[in-house]
Amino acid sequence: MQQVDNSFSKRCTLLAPKLIKALESRKFQAYYCVNAKEAAEKALSLIPSGSTVSWGGSITLKEIGLIDLVYQKGYTVFDRDQAKNIDERFDLMRKALLSDVYLTSINSISEDGILINIDSVGNRTAAITFGPKSVIAIVGMNKVCKTADDAEVRARNYTAPLNAVRLLLEKTPCTSNGSCADCKTDECICSTIVKTRMCKIAGRIKVILVGEYLGY
Repeated sequence: MQQVDNSFSKRCTLLAPKLIKALESRKFQAYYCVNAKEAAEKALSLIPSGSTVSWGGSITLKEIGLIDLVYQKGYTVFDRDQAKNIDERFDLMRKALLSDVYLTSINSISEDGILINIDSVGNRTAAITFGPKSVIAIVGMNKVCKTADDAEVRARNYTAPLNAVRLLLEKTPCTSNGSCADCKTDECICSTIVKTRMCKIAGRIKVILVGEYLGY
């Protein structure tokens, strides 16, 4: 996590109420937490005892320590990283689609409350849109953009290249020159782009905004 300066903190404080109102108008549940510790505690409070829990690939979840806390609480988890082979990994990803609670972050979000997500296989975007009974998304305020178009540009041109480098992909322009080239390579991680403008089942998607730099 990056150090939070006063200017960023002040912007978060000013912008969060507007963003929460915008999200709620689209039937999301929305919360604001000042820091990562508060965000992790809030997320745990939204997971009922006895739930099955899974998650998508997310730097944010690791940064705030939420995955470790979920294991410590003794929930039944579907963790693809525990798979012994690729077939078992995909089986766990499919089970995640029917979990009680799905944890994730969001690639970017507009000031009027639209969520933008980019995915490689599509398991994370699928879980966000339909399947798990509850989705809890933890989002650093560094991911907030003015418009949905701005949010997609951020996800394609900033988030995706960083993730490609993080995942040690070798056959995408992202990793050779650091910039998106709208590629069609086998390792492309921009296979699916999803814009979520409404939470059709009111309250199913819960967005926890955090006044810190989290994830990409």
